[in-house]
Amino acid sequence: MRKSLLLAIIAIPLICLISIGIYNLPPVESRLAPRLDQVRTRIAYALNPPEEAVFVPQEQSTEVITSSPTPSPTFTPTVTPTPQGPTDTPAPSPTPTTTPTPLPEFIALDGIKYEDQHNRWNYCGPANLSMALTFWGWDGNRDVVGEYVKPSDKDKNVMPYEMEDFVDTQASGLNALTRMGGELEVIKRMVAAGFPVVAEKGYYEYDYTGTLGWLGHYQFVTGYDDSREVFIVQDTYVEGGQDFEISYAEFLEGWRAFNYTFIVVYPQDRVDEVLTLLGPWGDPVWANLNALAIAQTEVQSLSGIDQYFAQFNEGSSHVNLQQYVDAAASFDRSFGLYANLDEDGMRPYRIMWYQTWPYWAYYYSGRYQDVINLADTTLNDTISEPVLEESLYWRALAREAIGDLEGAIADFRQSVILNPNFGPGWDQLARLGVEG
Repeated sequence: MRKSLLLAIIAIPLICLISIGIYNLPPVESRLAPRLDQVRTRIAYALNPPEEAVFVPQEQSTEVITSSPTPSPTFTPTVTPTPQGPTDTPAPSPTPTTTPTPLPEFIALDGIKYEDQHNRWNYCGPANLSMALTFWGWDGNRDVVGEYVKPSDKDKNVMPYEMEDFVDTQASGLNALTRMGGELEVIKRMVAAGFPVVAEKGYYEYDYTGTLGWLGHYQFVTGYDDSREVFIVQDTYVEGGQDFEISYAEFLEGWRAFNYTFIVVYPQDRVDEVLTLLGPWGDPVWANLNALAIAQTEVQSLSGIDQYFAQFNEGSSHVNLQQYVDAAASFDRSFGLYANLDEDGMRPYRIMWYQTWPYWAYYYSGRYQDVINLADTTLNDTISEPVLEESLYWRALAREAIGDLEGAIADFRQSVILNPNFGPGWDQLARLGVEG
C-alpha cells in the first residue's frame, strides 16, 4: 500500500511534467492551444457575456493636444492638423487625371499561390499577406509572416500598419501602401492592371459556441466578373476559399465595417505605375477626405448596424485628418448607436480588437479618462484575456497623462510581453528609461 502511494506521488508530478513538455512541442501546441483557448473563452463569455458590455463616454472636452510628450503611437496620420472644433469639411476634389481606359468585363489573375489559415490561430492576416507577397515572387509563406507580425497565438489581430511594416522591412524589393475610402472601381482598376488587392472587411459567423458574432477578416482580391457582379477572392477561412466568389453588394457591406480599407503590395520599381493607377487615391489626404465624405453620407442614409459602422468610419476619417475633437464627437455618437443595437449577435463587440481610432480621438482631445475607460471595457469585458497590446499601449499613455506613471509602465511592459515585436511599446519604455 505504502509502495503504491509512493509510486503515485512520484508518478503524478512526472506525468504532469511530461505532459507539459509534450504540449510545448511546436506541432502539439499549435493544435492544442486553439482548443484550450476555446474552452477558456467559452467559460469567460458564459460568466461575462461580451455583447452586454457597453462603453459610455464620460467626458466632453474641447481641449486639443497639438503636441505630446510622447511619440505619436503606431500608425501616424500624415496631414497638418486643422483648427479643432466643429468643422465643415470640404468634399474631396479628385486630382485631375487622364480619361481612364475602359476596364475589361472579366479578369482572373494567374500566379496565385493559395494559402489558408487553418491549423493556425487568428492567422487571417499572415495568410493573406503571404499570398500578396508570393504573387510577386517572394520566397516565404504564412508562417514566415506570422513569426514577425504575430509572434503569439494570443494575438487576436494583425493590423494593416503591421502588414505594411512587414513588407517594407522584411520583403526585399517590395513595398505596400494602405488607403481608406476605397470604392469598387479602384479595386477593379488595380486588379485589371495586375495588382491584386488585400481588403479588410467584417463578416458574421457562428462561432464554436453556436453564437452569431461579428469578426474582422481580410480577403485577397484577384479578379472580378462584371457580367455577374462578383469579385474573385482568395478567402483563407471558408471551405473552398480558393477563387471564392462574392457579390459586389456583399463585398461592400463587409468592407464598410473597416472604412473601405485596402492594401496594395507592389515592386518598389513600379511605384509610379501604382500611383498612376490609384489616381486620386494615391494622395492619402484625398483618400481620407473621400472616406469622410462616404461616411457622412452613409450616416444619413443607413440604419442599424450599418449606420453604426458609418458613424465609426466618420470618426476614423477625422482621426486620419487630425481633426481629433470632431473625431471624438463622432465616436461619442457611434458608441451611442452601439448601445442601442440588438445584443443578440448584432453588437460587434470585437471592433476595438481591430481598430483603435477612438483611442486616438479621445487621447489627442485631452479625454484621458475616456481612453482608460474604453481600454478597460475592451480588455476586461469583450475578450477572455487582456491580450490586446494596442489597448494596453493607449491605456498606458492616458495613465501617464493623468499622473499614474507606475500604471503606465506596467501597461507598456505588458504590451511588449504580449508582442515582443511591438515597437511602440519598446519606444515608450526606452523614453521612460525603464526595461521591459
